[in-house]
Amino acid sequence: MTEAISSQRRKRVLVVDYSQTGQLRRVMERIVEPLRADPGIEVHVETLRPLRDYPFPWPFLRFFDAFPESAHMVPPTLAPLSLKGDEDFDLVLLPWQVWFLAPSLPITGFLKHPLAARLLKGKPVVAVVACRNMWMLAFEKLKGMLAANEARLVDHVVLTDPGPTLATLFTTPVWMLSGRKKGFWGMPDAGLTTQQIDGTRRFGRALRDALAHGHERGSGPLLAGLGAANAQPRLYFGEKTGTRSFYLWGKLLRAAGEPGATARKPLLGLYFVFLFVLIVTLLPLSLGLQALLRPLFKQRLSRIQAQFELPSGSATDRCHLYGD
Repeated sequence: MTEAISSQRRKRVLVVDYSQTGQLRRVMERIVEPLRADPGIEVHVETLRPLRDYPFPWPFLRFFDAFPESAHMVPPTLAPLSLKGDEDFDLVLLPWQVWFLAPSLPITGFLKHPLAARLLKGKPVVAVVACRNMWMLAFEKLKGMLAANEARLVDHVVLTDPGPTLATLFTTPVWMLSGRKKGFWGMPDAGLTTQQIDGTRRFGRALRDALAHGHERGSGPLLAGLGAANAQPRLYFGEKTGTRSFYLWGKLLRAAGEPGATARKPLLGLYFVFLFVLIVTLLPLSLGLQALLRPLFKQRLSRIQAQFELPSGSATDRCHLYGD
């Protein structure tokens, strides 16, 4: 495949890098490995650095204090980028996280940055999310920001915690707040498995071949047939409820002051109690009702699944070409 581009200029790939725990960065390292190894491809990694850093593990109040701005997609101020905006990239890799059912604040900061429109206009973008399991409505928000920059979303890779939904509601916050990834009380480890992370090399290999043949200039996905995105439509209705809750409470908290304001603290404590009750009561009830009523909503759930698995899809017919 390298001969196909030996007489042309090197293909240039922009990787937007932000990973609070380091997990997403390990995913991107695996995907980028085959690209770096190809002499016909040049990779530029742009690491985002919010001026007000988001620590890991999160202090309890700092964790919840991030949700009003996350829910309302208020971009944080980033340290100056190394890019000037006039660089020409053939492909953009956009790894992103979900914070409070919205794109993480650093990614929102980048996509609303003045340079983003110049860097992304007309460019093919491959988005890669690593999260607990609720990502669908956050993906809609991400797509809206990409569309505002006139970028072309050609692929979306979805990597989710393989643990049971109810278990991850406890293991993920413990990981975020304490740094403890190891499972407890018989629950699984939080986050992605090593096998999931290592398996993402197949996406890098497919992107390498696509760049070699100029397929990034086309309109179709580059990662179809590689099991890129598997949506769970049963979580969609819980996401809608949670998104509405985050938005309304976020509006109240933003009215109380800026991030870190003393007036926010009692409201954050009150919201934590509300959220805990919501998680241990309404979510299990919602999942149980959906299980009972699933036959009645089968067609609607199928439509939701098909919608959110675009553009890359969940088919695996090409995995044998790029797997280890």
